[in-house]
Amino acid sequence: MHVIESREEYLEAVAAIVAGHGPIAIDAERASGFRYSQRAYLIQIFRRGSGVFLFDPPAIGSFAELDAAIRDEEWILHAASQDLACLREVGLDPSRIFDTELGARLAGLPRVGLGTVVEDLLGIHLAKEHSAADWSTRPLPQSWLVYAALDVELLPDLRDAMAALLETAGKSHIAEQEFAAVLAREAKVVTGDAWRRLSGLHSVRGARNLAVARELWEARDAFAREIDTAPGRLVPDASLIAAAKAMPESRHGLASLREFNGRASRSELPRWWAAIEAGRATEDLPALRVASETIPPPRVWSDRNPVADKRLKSARAAIAVVSAEVDIPVENLLTPELLRRLAWTPPEPLELESVTSALAGLGARAWQVDAIAQVILDAFVDASQTIEPGVETAS
Repeated sequence: MHVIESREEYLEAVAAIVAGHGPIAIDAERASGFRYSQRAYLIQIFRRGSGVFLFDPPAIGSFAELDAAIRDEEWILHAASQDLACLREVGLDPSRIFDTELGARLAGLPRVGLGTVVEDLLGIHLAKEHSAADWSTRPLPQSWLVYAALDVELLPDLRDAMAALLETAGKSHIAEQEFAAVLAREAKVVTGDAWRRLSGLHSVRGARNLAVARELWEARDAFAREIDTAPGRLVPDASLIAAAKAMPESRHGLASLREFNGRASRSELPRWWAAIEAGRATEDLPALRVASETIPPPRVWSDRNPVADKRLKSARAAIAVVSAEVDIPVENLLTPELLRRLAWTPPEPLELESVTSALAGLGARAWQVDAIAQVILDAFVDASQTIEPGVETAS
């Protein structure tokens, strides 16, 4: 297999892809867990009548010419939500897609990984031994390239088999709405409190210790971005937490902290010590608790809002019945987060029109509203009728 690295070869490949026929099978390989960025380090494309093309995105740069040539074609991806961001980063942005992973969920297949779906529908065993490889490696080994090529070469046949399965089940219109929703979904915005996602932060006590944890996280994040390395490969979260809790008095004390490890824990010791000193000295102490508009986790609902708790449990049970009837996973009928929001703050007055409107406003697709609006309404009404006398809400 050959990787296309030059603009000349790239433009020749674009012409060859245009000369082919049928949908565009596309995949991207990143270096998650190895690199800071989520950029694509290999993009694979297959089209019937054209063949397989492997592109090196960092070497090629913009894919605007390819995008212009194929934008109006159907693109086939497996788990499109994982690849769209890095494809868009290089200028590849489809107008319509067929997602074989999402299609497998909607079809009710028990396993939806590419290898298992290919085996179930096409009878071909697809090895996945390089799925977690460091695709920023150069040169890429031939065995990896063969693996990458097979990922897209089988997608058109898989798409056809999946489409037939969905058509037979009467789910083609559902799939179309879900594929369109994946395309329209906006990327999550990273807030200024991203450091609070540190694993184990809940064990850090005191605003000063939290300030040290914040400074260590920001120092690691800046360095990781600078050298394009996954932060956890430099110093793991557990080490930052250990340092924030121990509050070493000196650089030597930090170096002596057994729990402070990782491949850059000692080579970049001045960087980490400077962060600790900054956390010790800052007057900008973080709040111990951050006010949040997010709904509390369901495990505390029985105490915080018992009425909402009954609504949620009643609706979950009812939706599970529908899920079994239509052979679609519960989370695809309605995302758990959306159901929690509706159960925590139900529409008023509680009637079918208001539930339908609330579901649509929260992002539910038309087919989802049709399938479960009445079910949710009935579940909420049943829950309200079984509330024990004297129970007060906390909404």
